[in-house]
Amino acid sequence: MKTIGFIGGLTWLSSVDYYTLLNRLTNENLGGATSCKILMYSVNFEEIKALTVANDWDGLATILSGIAQTLEKAGAECLLIGANTMHNIADKIQATINIPLIHIVDATAKEITKQQIKKVALLGTKYTMQLNFFKDKLATQNIETIIPNEIDIEYINDCIYNEMSKGIFLPERKVGFLKIIQSLQAQGAEGIILGCTEIPILIKQEDVTVPVFDTTLLHVRAAVEFAV
Repeated sequence: MKTIGFIGGLTWLSSVDYYTLLNRLTNENLGGATSCKILMYSVNFEEIKALTVANDWDGLATILSGIAQTLEKAGAECLLIGANTMHNIADKIQATINIPLIHIVDATAKEITKQQIKKVALLGTKYTMQLNFFKDKLATQNIETIIPNEIDIEYINDCIYNEMSKGIFLPERKVGFLKIIQSLQAQGAEGIILGCTEIPILIKQEDVTVPVFDTTLLHVRAAVEFAV
């Protein structure tokens, strides 16, 4: 079994899910009392959030690349970044290490292609929705991506940064998210990408009538497949 290097704390809530899923899926694969070999570096999300809001991607790349190098030196054989938004700088981080970075969009695109879906809606932080790193990778697989309108983008982003990151998941927010999803379905979305690792805590497959792509779960599956 290979050792997974994991950058967590982005937020700690989703990192709990990552840790649980990494161990659960490893055990399902290998049986017995097997658990996952993980080297984890948990960041202070408040610092990461401040740099993200400031659009200081170079600053973020410097910090996360340094962490990635630390994990590699400690024995990690692959790298997992526990957040969709931080994959905007995934290529910069990969360039600083010699181990493979398991990319969250690659894992998501693989599952969308498997289900033969060609048009999806993307939910996440405003950076994930509005920047091109996610949509461009999907486009290379002939997958069209649509996003919410400006008002809904700000609503989702505010919920993520000011509530979900603090462990606040209000019932009325679930109603709001589902209304946005229904609007995107009306625009032709055949599937919904939960492109923030906190959103799957709020929205489940049973809440939506089209396939939901839980990026946390798909990311973990790809990492465990590599590790075992």
